[in-house]
Amino acid sequence: MSEDFIPYGRQLVDEDDVRAVSEVLRSPWLTTGPLVEQFEEALAARVGARFCVVFSSGTAALHGAYFAAGVGKGDEVITTPLTFAATANAALYLGAKPIFVDIARDSFNIDVEKIEGALTPRSRVVAPVDMAGEPAELEKISELARENGLVVVEDACHALGALYKGKKVGSVSDMTVFSFHPVKHITTGEGGAVTTDNEDYCRRLKAFRSHGMVREKDLFEGCLLEDEDTSGFWYYEQQLLGYNYRLSDIHCALGLSQLKKLDFFLKRRREIAAKYHAAFCRHPLLMVPPQPAAHDSSDETLNVASRTVSAWHLYILRLRGEKSDRRRVVESLREMGIGTQVHYLPVYLHPYYRKLGYRPGLCPRAEDYYRRAFSIPIFPAMTDAEVERVIEGVLCAVEKL
Repeated sequence: MSEDFIPYGRQLVDEDDVRAVSEVLRSPWLTTGPLVEQFEEALAARVGARFCVVFSSGTAALHGAYFAAGVGKGDEVITTPLTFAATANAALYLGAKPIFVDIARDSFNIDVEKIEGALTPRSRVVAPVDMAGEPAELEKISELARENGLVVVEDACHALGALYKGKKVGSVSDMTVFSFHPVKHITTGEGGAVTTDNEDYCRRLKAFRSHGMVREKDLFEGCLLEDEDTSGFWYYEQQLLGYNYRLSDIHCALGLSQLKKLDFFLKRRREIAAKYHAAFCRHPLLMVPPQPAAHDSSDETLNVASRTVSAWHLYILRLRGEKSDRRRVVESLREMGIGTQVHYLPVYLHPYYRKLGYRPGLCPRAEDYYRRAFSIPIFPAMTDAEVERVIEGVLCAVEKL
């Protein structure tokens, strides 16, 4: 791959980040130390939540959130097929069944009007996904969940820094999950987090990520020995079957440093999205993302209380026409040194899910989307020249159709 190849996404790590990680390597703490709590507090403050619990990955965070919500064998988790498989996989880990609801006609997100029809007595969680960084219809979903005794676990792995009707994503749903994979808005290398206002969820999340261990004295159940002593500093209990899903001080040092740059990262993503929108919105063969604020990257946008603002994790184009020839377009772009990706094959079409009994035709809009969609490069380290190169490349590739 040539040095001037532009990937669809990439982290931006600078010398401040390197220094932050280096300082930890010279410190007494490498695994779970003081920086874990500092990162949790900083992230909670950033999104306006009471609590934050960090995990070793976004997938681990989803697993923990479903567990904290009480998901178990035979339960159902309602979600969208247009997501990375982890959103559904985490339900399977707990013996639950993913129930897929099609995407909306004018959005990449779950169709709220179809959720009620998917409810059964076994429904436990609704897990909307903020696809590409655009918040789902969280208000309607939360209202529906309350009426039916469900928990909302929002998969916001694409949406750190997004706003929903003026509220920060991370402060709206019962639990909100973030990812810090290198292509996301900030990175810890690998990592994830759950934010919540519910103290009980917070406690269950913390125990789940660390083998089910509890160290708070007021929560001890006792070890049942005649001479038991639960007052020692050394004492802890395993009260549930948890996992080793902890995040280290090394990761959190990088996360704290990256979090300071989040505003710049978001601003740059919105600038790039605005350029793309201006270039492609009137093209007869292209459909731009059906998202509000697509053409407005100004800072004033963020101050409008009623505004929903995308975090622009992805910029997804779709081809118009009866038959999509996406392969020709993405192969042509690759020959020009421009990377693309397809987000996503509907989860239930993966071979593993087909073996579970899911079949094509379940979500027609998601399947039609998949046949047409491709993501083009958008990340903060892109130069203006690279943005123009992508625009010219897309227009050239489409002209060949």
